[in-house]
Amino acid sequence: MQLFSRTLKMSLLVFGLATTAQAQTVLQRVESGGKLVIAHRESSIPFSYVDADKKPVGYAVDLCLRIAEAIRKKTGMKNMAVAFLQVTPSNRIAMVEQGKADLECGSTTNNAERRLKVSFTIPHFITGARLLVRADSKIERLQDMEGKKLVSTKGTTPLAAAEQANRERMLHITILEAPDHAKAVEMVEKGEADAFVMDDVLLFGLAANRANPAALKVVGKFITTEPLAIMLPKNDPEFKKLVDEEVRRLIQSREIFAIYDKWFMKPIPPKNTALNLPVSYLLHDSWKYPTDFVPF
Repeated sequence: MQLFSRTLKMSLLVFGLATTAQAQTVLQRVESGGKLVIAHRESSIPFSYVDADKKPVGYAVDLCLRIAEAIRKKTGMKNMAVAFLQVTPSNRIAMVEQGKADLECGSTTNNAERRLKVSFTIPHFITGARLLVRADSKIERLQDMEGKKLVSTKGTTPLAAAEQANRERMLHITILEAPDHAKAVEMVEKGEADAFVMDDVLLFGLAANRANPAALKVVGKFITTEPLAIMLPKNDPEFKKLVDEEVRRLIQSREIFAIYDKWFMKPIPPKNTALNLPVSYLLHDSWKYPTDFVPF
């Protein structure tokens, strides 16, 4: 009986420690000396990618670094460490959901399915999926892909939309999955796929940084509407409130426009090519009343 009692006490102690660790919020962890973990992507140009020195850079990365400063100010932890974690389209949601990353600074679409697992802050970009094809291709829209090969990146909303359209319209498209955006572009260049479906802003960025940008073109109407936003843990309202407040401040103070121009209107690494993509009317209108609510 005495042995059982000691075992029970030990089990309760272990359970209590585990529960406390799980219940700790991001801000509590930082206040106790922990680091902030920012997830980034490898080739989501210009949102989140690695430069020639393997350093994470991009529009979303800059926004997350601003959020990190707000966290330092809120917690009083001036020496708060920031760690970067490279993620992929297929594991990015899990990394946030499992608590391995506090912010995912990439090109992730806020939609209802993902909101079951994670939270999102106010959108920093609104785009839609289109097609990247070779410059000599006669493909101009999704219907022209009938019987051809279409690639998209694993774990993305454009891939899901393409699969749905293929079923509903009976286009008999062979849909291929690539592990990342760079590989998908390479498949189009090599003729392994006839088109790459992805957010058009990513397609422009990827094409601009290839060895021969003129060999590729973006075509077609929007297949999807994609509100892109920074992803953060679910069920941490204090942290989300701080992140939302900082993103809203950046928008209402118009500081976000300077950050936007840096990545979309001016030359960017690695090839110092400018995308020349001004703020769209959809994004401009959404920033008039910044909210994390999206009707998708």
